[in-house]
Amino acid sequence: MLRVLGSPKRFCDGITRRDMLLAGGLGTMGLGLPEFLQFAEGRTAATAARSFGRAKSCILLFLYGSPSQLELADMKPDAPAEIRGELRPIRSTLPGCDVCELLPNTSRVMDKLTVVRSMTHPYPIHGVAFATTGIPQIDVAMELSPRDGRHWPFMGSVVDYVQREREQGRPRRGVPDNIALPWQFSSQRVGEVPRAGPYAAFLGNAHNPLWTEFHGQATGHIVKTLGEQRLDVLEPYVGITPDSRFELATTSQLAPEITLDRLSRRRSLVEQFDRARQRHDEEGVTRGMDRYREMAYNMIGSDRIQRALDIGREPRNLRESYGMTVFGQASLAARRLVEAGSRFVTVFWDEFGLAGSGWDTHWEHYPRMKNELMPGFDMALSGLIRDLDGRGMLDETLVLVLSEHGRTPRINSARGGGRDHWSEVYSILMAGGGVARGRVVGRSDRHGATVAERPVSPKDILATTYHLLGIDPETTVTDRIGRPLPLVSGNVVSEALA
Repeated sequence: MLRVLGSPKRFCDGITRRDMLLAGGLGTMGLGLPEFLQFAEGRTAATAARSFGRAKSCILLFLYGSPSQLELADMKPDAPAEIRGELRPIRSTLPGCDVCELLPNTSRVMDKLTVVRSMTHPYPIHGVAFATTGIPQIDVAMELSPRDGRHWPFMGSVVDYVQREREQGRPRRGVPDNIALPWQFSSQRVGEVPRAGPYAAFLGNAHNPLWTEFHGQATGHIVKTLGEQRLDVLEPYVGITPDSRFELATTSQLAPEITLDRLSRRRSLVEQFDRARQRHDEEGVTRGMDRYREMAYNMIGSDRIQRALDIGREPRNLRESYGMTVFGQASLAARRLVEAGSRFVTVFWDEFGLAGSGWDTHWEHYPRMKNELMPGFDMALSGLIRDLDGRGMLDETLVLVLSEHGRTPRINSARGGGRDHWSEVYSILMAGGGVARGRVVGRSDRHGATVAERPVSPKDILATTYHLLGIDPETTVTDRIGRPLPLVSGNVVSEALA
C-alpha cells in the first residue's frame, strides 16, 4: 500500500491531503475514489459516535473583547512589521504551533490542546451572544440589550435545561449546572448599558446562570483609556489578595440576621403550604419561581457548594500556579465546581472600570498585552490544564477558550498601537472531554487575515460542545411564540475530536 510522508493537510470533510494521495494509490488495488470517500465518511462518523457524551462537564473561559490571533497561537513572524508586531513566537510542545512569547507556561501544555485557527463569521462586533448561543445572526442593538426578544439561550442555560428535562423536574441537591464567575457579566464597567450573551432567553429566567460575587482586594494598578478618559484603577485581573473569595450572589444577599437554622424553620413552614398549592398548579406559571426557591434553599444550605467555592482550601502553591488574579482564582473555583458535580461553569475575563477594557485593545495594545492581559491568562489556562490533567479529570472535562472575534492583522496608529475588531479569521483553544490532544484545525493566510483552509463557525463549536456533552445539537426547543427551533445550526468539528 502506498504511504505518503509529510505534514497532513485536512480538507473540510475531515479528510487529509495525505489521505487523498493514499486514495490515488489504492486505485491500483481496485479501490476507487467513491469507495474511499465512503470509507472516510464512515471513519469520521465512527469518530463522532465514539466521542458523543465523552465530557461530563465543561469549563468555558471567555475572553471578552477578543485577543489577537497573531499574538495567541497563529503568529506570523515572516509578515511585515505592521502586521507581525513587536512580539515574537516561542516554541511550544505542539509541533508546528508556536505561541506568543508572553505565554511561556501555556507553551508547555499545548500538546494537550487543539487549536482552531480558522474561526470565521460576518459580525465584527462584541457579539457574546453570537459566540455562545444558537442565534443565527446578531446586530449592535441586540448586543446592547440582554432582554431583546430575538435572543437565543446561552450554551450553559441549554445544558442546564436539558439536564432538568432529563431529570423530569426532580429536585437536585448539591451544585447547580450553570454557574458563572467572577461576577454578573458586564456589571463592573461604567458608562454604558449591560451587554447581552449569557442568559437563558426563551428558556426562561430560571435557566439563567447563577452568578458569583467577588469579595476581595485588587493589588495591581493599571491606567485605562477610553477616548480622552484615563483612569487609574486597582485591577483585579492583574492581582488580588490571597484572602479574596467568591460567593454565590443569592447567599451573599441574605440579610445577616438570617441564619441557616432560621432558614430551615421557614422552609419547613413554607413547604407545607407549597405542597398543597403544587397539587393544583404543577405546570403553571409559578414553575420558574419554584425552581428559584429550590435553588436558593439548596445553595444556602448546601455545604457542598460552599466547600466547592472555598478556594482557600487549596494549597497555596496550587493557587499560585493559577495566578493570584481574579481570572486565575475563578478558574480554580471552576475546577472545584465541576469536581463537585456542576456540568457547566463559565469564567469571564470581563470589562472592569471603564468600558472598552478587557481584551478590547484598540489602543495601547502592546503595553496592555504585556502588563495586564497575557500574564494572567497564561497562568490561568496552564494552571487549569495541568491541574485537571494531574487529577485525571481532563479527559472528562471539556475546556473551551472562546471570544467574540479576533483583531485586525494590521496595527493601527493609536497611542501604544492597537488592533481593531476582525471576524474574518481568528483562533480558539479546546482541550479535554473528547477533544484530541495536540492538534491544529484549519489555517489562516500568511497575514492572519482570512481563512485559507477549513472555515469553522462559532455555531460549529457550539454543536461540537453539545455533542461532547451528550446533547444532540439538533435537539429542538420551543421559543416564545411556540416555534420548535434546533439548539444550533452547526456541524460537529470532527477534526477536533479524539
